[in-house]
Amino acid sequence: MNKKVNDFSITVGTKNGSGSSTANNTILRSIFKMGIPVSGKNLFPSNIQGLPTWYTIRVNKDGFIARQETNDIVIAMNPDSFARDLASVSPGGAFFHADDIKQDITRADITAYPMPIKATVRNDPNIPNDYRDLVGNMVYVGVLAQMIGIDLDKILAALTFHFKGKQKPIDMNFNALKAGAEWAKENLEKKDPFHLETMDKTDGLIMADGNTAAAIGSVFGGIQFAAWYPITPASSLAESLNDYLPMLRKREDGKHTYAVVQAEDELAALGMTVGAGWAGLRSMTSTSGPGLSLMTEFAGLAYYAEVPVVIWDVQRIGPSTGLPTRTSQGDLTFTHFIGHGDSHSITLLPGDVYECFEFGWKSFDIAERLQTPVFVLSDLDIGMNQWMSKPFQYPDTPMDRGKVLTEKDLEELKGNWGRYLDKDGDGIPYRTLPGNKHPMSAYFTRGTGHDENARYSEDAEVYLKNMERLKKKFQTAKKYLPKPILHKNSKATVGILSYGSTENAIFEAQHQLANEHGIQSEFMRVRAVPFTDEVTRLIEKYDQVFVVEMNRDGQMYQILLTEYPQFAAKFKSVAYQDGLPASAKWVREGILAKYEKQTKAAVKKTASKTKAVSKSKKEAAKKSTRKTAAVKSKTSAKSKKK
Repeated sequence: MNKKVNDFSITVGTKNGSGSSTANNTILRSIFKMGIPVSGKNLFPSNIQGLPTWYTIRVNKDGFIARQETNDIVIAMNPDSFARDLASVSPGGAFFHADDIKQDITRADITAYPMPIKATVRNDPNIPNDYRDLVGNMVYVGVLAQMIGIDLDKILAALTFHFKGKQKPIDMNFNALKAGAEWAKENLEKKDPFHLETMDKTDGLIMADGNTAAAIGSVFGGIQFAAWYPITPASSLAESLNDYLPMLRKREDGKHTYAVVQAEDELAALGMTVGAGWAGLRSMTSTSGPGLSLMTEFAGLAYYAEVPVVIWDVQRIGPSTGLPTRTSQGDLTFTHFIGHGDSHSITLLPGDVYECFEFGWKSFDIAERLQTPVFVLSDLDIGMNQWMSKPFQYPDTPMDRGKVLTEKDLEELKGNWGRYLDKDGDGIPYRTLPGNKHPMSAYFTRGTGHDENARYSEDAEVYLKNMERLKKKFQTAKKYLPKPILHKNSKATVGILSYGSTENAIFEAQHQLANEHGIQSEFMRVRAVPFTDEVTRLIEKYDQVFVVEMNRDGQMYQILLTEYPQFAAKFKSVAYQDGLPASAKWVREGILAKYEKQTKAAVKKTASKTKAVSKSKKEAAKKSTRKTAAVKSKTSAKSKKK
């Protein structure tokens, strides 16, 4: 039996609400603390409890941590999903199961390990009756640890972190875990190939989820006001603000320097946020697709009245209520054109946990610099799952409040300013904030037609001039937005464009395409819309540009077609959405399908061109022959004349 070291997947099948989250996160963090690249993904139903839920851990020594579509190790704790879990094990895999689930193991191509979960916790007098089902999950952690080699010291460190050093729950869970490990050592013979060995590839990294990272970034960015309404998968972002703001944003006298308000609905949440932004506060809200629909009216107001706000959209799969606990990239075109009429939104596209943190503070700078709503599109996979990340760094640049006029500024201008007057030619006007006592500071904010001085107007020329200025602002935005990240490849013959959480799947697919199919690619991850010059250069460089995204219709592809119609034939949409995070398999197969079609078309085009060239050469040869014959004839005639 060939050992498989640090390269396999683990899937735990339980019931929603069974308390398995602590156990599963303990496995994940323990492997991370062993220095092995790892990721964890929670697949849970949208009801409160009772339905099957799965947690998948990907271990890969080379750092390929996207979702894997095969299950090497399966732990079955739920009778309702037992048959499905058994069927999902890859041939040669391992199947751990609670021994009180009385169902037949019908497969001879896998190794089955029964686990005495209930008996183990029943025999421990230190576990209260109310906690036995919860602590029982730690027994399977112990059995797994013994069988694949998870360091128990790392498990203890993970439990200490989870329970914040509280000794009683740490001891209760760790004792159950050790009991499981000791039972496995005495009673199970290892027959599967899966092993863990310590590495150093996670040194200097942390583990965090994107929603927590976004909240911390927002705190570091100077957030003063947040309004929100609960919605999966965005709720934990606002909840994390409530965790960190009391610790980090308190004056010496004990008073808070912020406000977090739970509104009655999403429309009210953004209305409050716009009001706070108008008043000069760094304000934000967070939601998901259905909530964003309700926010549309106020988003249009903020765009036209030019009020800076930040709107986090942690995307989930739709339409309508859709699948609230599944991931997606389905809101891109919605946010790009959100509003009522001619508008284009500034959209930031974080691709990992660190960028959720970075865009948490950077989005405020961009919103205030441009005086406009800034949408940050994360997704459930980044937002709610644990990821490896470099540590968060406090912003190293000064806070950018944009074009704000003080009393002194107005005195120097002698009142020569207009709220919507473009003095600098960049489309961005100047503004004053409430509290400015200069007599010329006041203006009336309106969402109806207005001229450069904020006066009501329905004049056609005034409206047209204002809209052209707003369009110019959208172009100016490019200099302030995060640049795309290019992963260069000097051998590349095709380009790949993507955004958000698809990056890990693309890295792995690139590796497979190169090694198994000889297709070399250069990959660029877009981090903002509007597109910057770097995107243009990549598109110009290749005849085939594959646009990879997690939605049904290819929304980034659609926007690229509108922005680059001259390159429309180059774009190949690789769009796929089933609610699960991107995998290398569907990225690879999607590119191969489009690449083969394009290759055939290219061959046909080349053959046609060759045929045309050949025909042209034949015509030229005929002309040359006729010309030669004519010259000979003329020469012969002259000779006869002489």
